[in-house]
Amino acid sequence: MRILHCSDFHVLGHYANTPYRQLGWRRLPALAELYINKRGEHFAYAKPNVLRLVAEAFRLQANHIVVSGDLTGYAMEEEFAQAAKLLEGWGLSPARLTVVPGNHDCYARDSYALFAKHFGALLHSDMPEYAREGPFPLVRLLGEEAAIVGLKSARLPFMPGASFGYLGKAQWEGLEALLADARLKRRWLGVVLHHAPLNAKGKPDKPHHAFFGAKRLLRRLASPQYALLHGHIHRRYMHPATPHRPTLFCAGSSTWRGREGYWLLEIKDGKLHAFTEHKLPPLEETQAPG
Repeated sequence: MRILHCSDFHVLGHYANTPYRQLGWRRLPALAELYINKRGEHFAYAKPNVLRLVAEAFRLQANHIVVSGDLTGYAMEEEFAQAAKLLEGWGLSPARLTVVPGNHDCYARDSYALFAKHFGALLHSDMPEYAREGPFPLVRLLGEEAAIVGLKSARLPFMPGASFGYLGKAQWEGLEALLADARLKRRWLGVVLHHAPLNAKGKPDKPHHAFFGAKRLLRRLASPQYALLHGHIHRRYMHPATPHRPTLFCAGSSTWRGREGYWLLEIKDGKLHAFTEHKLPPLEETQAPG
């Protein structure tokens, strides 16, 4: 069983002719990032890079792709539609693809509805009796040896720049209940959320960017049976399991120019058998379509 873990595509739309009312007061000031933080340059080739990730999944004969959030730049419908179209070649099927929303996919009040509109086919759970907040926790049973649990840590920000995440009581209850289900006892379990429980240095993230509930989740999943798959921090890294936490995989940004890549996880006999980091060569301007 091979699982390709990628994250933070940040597919960008066209904003110049979008009415201010449609952008909304949260998105409008955030668009300054495109120039101040050079996000426009970093993600200029996000679309062809997503296609390259799909091609890698076929080349490596992966069984499943996990995308741990931030498919879009600013949760515009155009961006959701483009992200879904780019993944169509792999198949927008729950058996082949798991996607959870990131904070950039929840930028405005209508954002999660747009996510659900374009990725609704992926919001099916194989264990729907444990869903507590919409379809979350969302479960994929992959063969007889692996399972994926998707969690929604992303929230509507009260102001631009407030990009922290949390689960909430309902999802915690659903997670506790499903972890006791006999169907998961002999499977390796990949728990997917957007926010990072630990940064690359093994420390909590900055408060405005953090995942609140990190210590609780790490303690609850402290077993070789589990791994946490996330994004949110745009550099790829992993933390090995300890007696106090599971293995953590941060996919970084799989489309950031100069940081393109992903994790490939191999599951065998219900255990994490091997994992490798794969880096893609940066696209040159002459190579990038359109």
